[in-house]
This record gives sequence, structure tokens and C-alpha cells, in this order.
Amino acid sequence: MQQILNFLIKNKNFILFMLLLFISLVFTIQSHSYHKSKFINSANWLTGGIYEQANGISSYFSLKSENEKLVEENRRLKSLLYSKEDSLDTIQFIDSISFGTDYVFRAGKIIKNSYSKLDNIILINKGSSDSIQTDMGVVTPNGIIGVIDRVGGSHATVISILHSASSINAQLKSNSDHYGSLSWDGKNPNIVQLGDVEKLATFEVNDTITTGGHSTFFPKGIPIGTIKDFKLDTKENLYTINVQLFNDMTSLENVYIIENLHREEIDNLLAPEN
Repeated sequence: MQQILNFLIKNKNFILFMLLLFISLVFTIQSHSYHKSKFINSANWLTGGIYEQANGISSYFSLKSENEKLVEENRRLKSLLYSKEDSLDTIQFIDSISFGTDYVFRAGKIIKNSYSKLDNIILINKGSSDSIQTDMGVVTPNGIIGVIDRVGGSHATVISILHSASSINAQLKSNSDHYGSLSWDGKNPNIVQLGDVEKLATFEVNDTITTGGHSTFFPKGIPIGTIKDFKLDTKENLYTINVQLFNDMTSLENVYIIENLHREEIDNLLAPEN
């Protein structure tokens, strides 16, 4: 305290000068509109810049939260769309498809992705506490990923379409009367095989392959990929088609888990009688 008093006594003339300068500056600003406007504009520029920078920083740290909100909103919209039986020709995810059953989509995120083995398994961050059950289909906005296999409380595993046990009903979009079974030969993680397609089927390279809807896993018409090339087994009169996937199976993050609300009823009706 004594040091502060000594400083004030020694510098009283300087302090008095600064005080008078401040008072004169205030009176000048108050009495002259030009100086006042300049001062206000400078202050607004300074505070505006500070707020803009602060908002930019805040926006950066809230990106994750905003992305999660967008994913959740996407989920709700897709649930509504798939519950309709009208045409969806304006939707990128599905193109001109009608649905005869109701589906619920739940958003999830991939925790671990395997694609270099013969039998690949994917781990997602949703489980029984999120109403996830076995045999639910898993997709992204670009196409199919696989089917739920094992379910824990907060996580679940997915049998990837890059798995030797995976067999998914698929169809030629250009010719809905012809179907096949989608599998993987264990080679390229972005190319799968559509087998058992009849010789009578007509198609071309770059035609689209979609889900066939002959299972309770996926609605009919979910995109899978395009025809890369094909060959005919002359003995069996069946085509094997190489399909270039729309999904990059080596780079996956956000997914949707599909619940068919009528799966139990359908499975009971199709079960063999004892």
C-alpha cells in the first residue's frame, strides 16, 4: 500500500494530466457528432470482430453436436419416407420405390470396421437399450452395409456384406422380374457378386443393382451398386455379375439400422408348421 501511495505522490502531475486528457476526450466526443460517430463505429468494429471470432470458435466446437442433430433428423425423415407406399422419385437415397410395409430407421455410428478378412464384422454403438435386435438391416445413405448379428446392451455386431456367410436378395433395377443372391468372393472390398441371375435377364454394364425385398432385412429398392462386368455359366445358364458398390466399404462412419415393424408376423407366417 505504501508503495502505491509513493507512486501516486511521485507521479501526481502525470496522473492529473491523464485525467484531464480523458475528461476532455469525453467532452469532445459528447459535443461533436462527428467524433462521437467515429468513436462508436470504432467501438462497434472492435466488439463486432471479437464477437465474430468468438462465434467462429463456438461454431467449430459445436460441429460434432450439429452433425449428430443432422443425422438424427435424417433418421426421422427416412422413417417417414419408408412408411409411405407412394413413389419416392425425388429422394436421392431411394429412387422411385414403393414400400408395402412400415419401417423405422435408427441412427448409429460405426466403432470398428473390418474389410480385409474373408469374414468381416462391423461394430456399431447401438444395442438392445436402443431397441436394436438381430436380423435388422444396416445401411448408409449410399447403400447397404450388412445385417445385425449379435446384440449387447449398448453395442451390436453387423455381419458385413463382405462376409462369406452373407447372402442378400438383390435385383436388376432395369428389370425387376430378375433377382439374384448377393455375396462376396473375398477379393476387392468394394466389389461384390450377384449370382443366380437367369440367362433371360437383360442388362448392361453400369445398370443399377438394388435390394429385392424378398427378406425382412431390407425394404425393396435400396441401392447397392452398379454392374461392373459379368459372365455367363453356359452349363447352368446363369449369370454372375460383379457389382461395384456405391458405398466405400473401407471408409464408413454413420449408419442407419432398419426395423421392419411386421417382421415377427411375417416370420411366423412363413415358418414351417410342426
